Amino acid sequence: MRRKPRRGGGRQAEVTIESLGGRGDGVARLDGRPVFVPLTLPGDRVRLRITGEKAGAFKAEVIELLAGGPGRVEPPCPHYGPCGGCALQHLEAGRTASWKREQVVQALARRGLPGEAVRPLIAVPPGSRRRAALAAVRTQAGVLLGFHERASHKVIDAPGCRLLTPGLTAVLPLLRAALAGILAPRESADVTLCETESGVDLLLISRRPPDLAAREALAELARSADLARLSWAPPDGEPEPVARRRPPRISFAGVAVVPPPGGFLQPSAEGESALTRLVLDGLPAPAERVLDLYAGCGAFSFPLAEHARVHAVEGDEAALAALRTAARGAGLEGRVSAEARDLARRPLQASELAGFDCAVFDPPRAGARMQAEAFAASDLPAVVAVSCNPNTFARDARILVHGGFALAEVTPLDQFPWSGHVELVAGFKR
Repeated sequence: MRRKPRRGGGRQAEVTIESLGGRGDGVARLDGRPVFVPLTLPGDRVRLRITGEKAGAFKAEVIELLAGGPGRVEPPCPHYGPCGGCALQHLEAGRTASWKREQVVQALARRGLPGEAVRPLIAVPPGSRRRAALAAVRTQAGVLLGFHERASHKVIDAPGCRLLTPGLTAVLPLLRAALAGILAPRESADVTLCETESGVDLLLISRRPPDLAAREALAELARSADLARLSWAPPDGEPEPVARRRPPRISFAGVAVVPPPGGFLQPSAEGESALTRLVLDGLPAPAERVLDLYAGCGAFSFPLAEHARVHAVEGDEAALAALRTAARGAGLEGRVSAEARDLARRPLQASELAGFDCAVFDPPRAGARMQAEAFAASDLPAVVAVSCNPNTFARDARILVHGGFALAEVTPLDQFPWSGHVELVAGFKR
């Protein structure tokens, strides 16, 4: 790891990395202040350059690795470093798992909750990411297609990305070639790809609507790549179909669901399976009526419906429509009901929770503080929390415990290998 100093570069120093920060950056001390150093790990001795300051801490980059700390390995991807898709390829997998579990333990400890409840981490292997959001830009050298550079809008071309499934990887060269004829010079776009059971579902997001020639090129891409569906959308706008060759299908407990273009799905089938198992393990016995909040397209609703009657609540109308259509098609209308509701603004109140045996909730990264407060004020006997943010989970868990729930156990899950992200499932009972 050697980089030539830039002319006019910032202050340089030699430090020893003491710990990993929440995003996977190494953390050292300089002048009594923390300094965050990407691509380092505890025990590394590095010469660095200060690149900025934020919130009382320094940001830095490595000039030279003087001595490697324990657990350092050779990154498997040639794009690692500039590419912002990964942050921890240089750390041995077992140490990464221990660090991610410890992130959950520390988040709970900051809220006065016991770390003994945290079980060993479940890891999903690289090469299993079935859903990915990539960036594209046309340059003089051609189309760059991949993830953004760390803390930058620059796109790093990443053929052969080690994160993606083989099905997504196979589409990328054809997509790159198609975009070369569609994007204007220096024009950028975002692409969301999802590998479904019936083929890849692709959503192209750009400011300029595709003209007739671009639509023909996209239709040819759908044919040559054997895509299930290809759609276009403006930023923050509604998708419109370009080519639909067959419905992109995902099955939850045997129920076929067609998600909306760009709709949320768990990033890997392996991770979805593990989350579903943990959610079902958290159900009380018996459970006749269960709430599924932030239900999406029904990833948990339909497995839960094998054990109880389920009321699914979701704020995204397109996702809820997919859930309703799937329930109707499977003959589950009497087993699965659905409600459109913005839970962040209008959580279910204690009176509305009466009669339910358990509530499952899977909020976005901001968590669900007001919904947790309503759980705490209710007579609900059990709650299962799914979270992608240990810090907001710990805040909501403190609310539940203060309201009379006991935290039974927490299981961390790593669905994003080589990143700082960690997810979890936790069970609460009165």
